[in-house]
Amino acid sequence: MQTFPTMYRGFVDCSLRTYRQDGLHGLYQGTMPALLANVAENAVLFACYGFCQQLTRRLFGLESVSKLSDLQNATAGSIASVFSSLVLCPTELVKCRMQALHEMKVAGKTSLAYRVSAWSIVRDIMKTDGPQGLFQGLTSTWLREVPGYFFFFGGYEISRTFFTKPGMSKDELDAALLVVSGGIGGAFFWLAVYPIDSVKSRIQVLSMSGKQAGFLVSFINILRTEGVTALYCGLTPTVVRAFPSNGALFLAYELTRRALSDKVAAI
Repeated sequence: MQTFPTMYRGFVDCSLRTYRQDGLHGLYQGTMPALLANVAENAVLFACYGFCQQLTRRLFGLESVSKLSDLQNATAGSIASVFSSLVLCPTELVKCRMQALHEMKVAGKTSLAYRVSAWSIVRDIMKTDGPQGLFQGLTSTWLREVPGYFFFFGGYEISRTFFTKPGMSKDELDAALLVVSGGIGGAFFWLAVYPIDSVKSRIQVLSMSGKQAGFLVSFINILRTEGVTALYCGLTPTVVRAFPSNGALFLAYELTRRALSDKVAAI
């Protein structure tokens, strides 16, 4: 929907036509690289988040991480995304290409078969562009991730603050409120940077047919030829997906962090 906004009437039309064309397999196209992307990104993101919290604490002269404000935590998350983008970009490139392969075939922009493996996509990139080809769209990824994760962690921390009753600590929130806070953070992320993601997806997918212009040129070209609405095509399913997935992500993160903290304290 992001790369070919005029090909489908909306989320339901895209889902039904994908199912008719490729069956259930079509709806799960790109699952492996998507899974690898999420695992790799979140592993690096949250590992660096702790380090960046400490860095932010020192910059502001605070005694401990617990003294960081919601906006300072958001800043730490934004800095951490610089590192997570390095592992996210190659895996997301493969995922985007696999998901838009049918549309690229219909548009006559690729000779690859309809059903390909993640490895065959990687092999094709390496053959045509070399190792650096795996990082096509990295600048766009940074442009999305750095401000996006400010809103991501900011939305999460502000929501936790809102749900915390007077005299309580954020760490005492129950699972349901953590899920809601994480979902709000995920929704904030996509609402803030979705147009940037649309441009990134186009660069990564359309680069299958040849070298693409940079982010700014692509962005201006979309605005001139298709209008602002093209940059928001696919926003609804993205936000619908983001709420439960990020709610589960932050719940897992907080429960794991608390369990490890308790274990360290008991030693």
